[in-house]
Amino acid sequence: MWLNGDVVPFEENARLMRCVEGIHRLALANGAHKFPLSWKVHIASYNNFPTAAGLASSAAGYACLVYTLARLYDLPLNEELTTIARQGSGSACRSLYGGFVHWQRGSSADGSDSIAVQLAPAEHWPNMHMLILVVNDARKKTGSTKGMQLGVQTSALIQHRAKEVVPQRVKDLVAAIDARDFESFAEITMKESNQLHAICLDTYPPCVYMNDVSHAIANFVHDYNETVGSVQAAYTFDAGPNACLYVLAENVPRLLAAIQLAFPNDASQSVEYLKGIPVPPVEVKNGLRDVSIGHVNAKNMLKYIIHTKIGEGPKQLSDEKSLLIDGYPLTK
Repeated sequence: MWLNGDVVPFEENARLMRCVEGIHRLALANGAHKFPLSWKVHIASYNNFPTAAGLASSAAGYACLVYTLARLYDLPLNEELTTIARQGSGSACRSLYGGFVHWQRGSSADGSDSIAVQLAPAEHWPNMHMLILVVNDARKKTGSTKGMQLGVQTSALIQHRAKEVVPQRVKDLVAAIDARDFESFAEITMKESNQLHAICLDTYPPCVYMNDVSHAIANFVHDYNETVGSVQAAYTFDAGPNACLYVLAENVPRLLAAIQLAFPNDASQSVEYLKGIPVPPVEVKNGLRDVSIGHVNAKNMLKYIIHTKIGEGPKQLSDEKSLLIDGYPLTK
């Protein structure tokens, strides 16, 4: 296998092997397939997101790997594939589908019923967009898997969260998505992000993923929402310093303009800095200028910004077409 041009030995990657062997077992049980299962596979994977920087590169990569191999062996996209994908990266099970997806906890000791289920397709809430503020795209010090394992072993807060907090928040979030209630969706999303990083700090030794720029972004979002008079932006931070801001499409230009005032960058007008879906310029009026100026930071604290939207999921590709899946990682 090659990842972004670099060789990745199979035998040194247990997660990769679990996915390949899982697909092989399904193909064997399925019976009919185009190629002998004894044939070797060569995999060339290219990632257009920073790797291991807390931006779901592993979720995107393993979802792409499992889906592409499934297509190669004529396997349907179903719950069995999600159990294989999450053995590469937990969040990969959600990234196999588009739109809004729930990774179900399950109750079986062997984890066989811990599957991903699509709640709603992308077209259910088509104007849900994201601005991804890349603070640092370097490989993080503590990987997500190691950090989660330490958290389970040492954090008292994570036990309380799993028992008392998560069940109700799942119900509330599902209801917000169903009703396209952005304000409720945003509040739950930000509270979830905050609690994730509280658990990271409650881990021993602590896992510190957010940095000063991350906290500045969170503070900016709260003040921005207060200034505009409604909740129009919601931050979420994965295991890294980079911010993903949910925002409805009609509010993207104004939010982006305010961000560029608060976090100035010498390269802000270049395509290398503003990536993804184009955003029309907008005039920043006094209220937004005031909140932005109140948060003006040193120049070039953001490396670049990506504007994207809720993914539609992998396309059903024909045998004659490329097996590569293009696009940005799907929602968390």
